[in-house]
Amino acid sequence: MHAIRLPIHPPRSRTARLERSGALRSFSRRLDPAALGYELMAFLSLSISQTRTGSVENGLAAIPEVIEVHATTGDADLMAKVVARGTADLYRITNEILEIDGIERTSTAISILELMPPRYDGLISRLSEQESRTSG
Repeated sequence: MHAIRLPIHPPRSRTARLERSGALRSFSRRLDPAALGYELMAFLSLSISQTRTGSVENGLAAIPEVIEVHATTGDADLMAKVVARGTADLYRITNEILEIDGIERTSTAISILELMPPRYDGLISRLSEQESRTSG
């Protein structure tokens, strides 16, 4: 009896390659915070002490409602994406953030409507087209 070797389906091999490269992230990123009771989303601009970046990062990571943080240019040093159950909960979270050693000031913008959710289909299509051109 001979083993039959079948080629791996191209999309499956592409998915495996994306997973290995780190391009595919955790499936928890697909969660809808509103469905979990966190109906309010806000973006906090954070001004920090440049000598306390480690304590700021650790402090923000310890707050579950802080779901994303980016280092930025401009007036603020960091931009934090935060979810809350309502305005009173956002007030609590903001005060918790302000207690972190190294946070000097915050400015909050509340999202009233998500007009365009994160989208990556176009990027994937473009990469697939480029891959087809280079391999064909």
